[in-house]
Amino acid sequence: MKNIIVIDDSPTIRTSVQFALKQLGHNIRQAENGLKGLEVVDEVMDQKEDLALCVVDINMPEMDGITFVKEFRKKDKFTPVLVLTTESEEDKMKEGKAAGASGWMVKPFKPNDLIGVVQKLIR
Repeated sequence: MKNIIVIDDSPTIRTSVQFALKQLGHNIRQAENGLKGLEVVDEVMDQKEDLALCVVDINMPEMDGITFVKEFRKKDKFTPVLVLTTESEEDKMKEGKAAGASGWMVKPFKPNDLIGVVQKLIR
């Protein structure tokens, strides 16, 4: 079974993303910031499980999403990272792409839109 890691400081967002994506049949893991997200990534890798996708917010305490993407890319060059954030400024998007983000969605999101983007990314 493949893992999707949802990294967001909002429990409500994590739960709604998990609810939307669970119908894809993947194992959904959660983390409340980038630092915890990297710990979950390490757990998945240590257990030799497949990592399908990371969904990450930009604005979080301890480690923001851009820093997470940069650190994640040192461990994994290929697994897609979807940024799910309230940030819609062009500069932030460019910064995300430069860090290695695969896609960008602005909150609030419609579950079907999220599923569509995720399915494109993890084909």
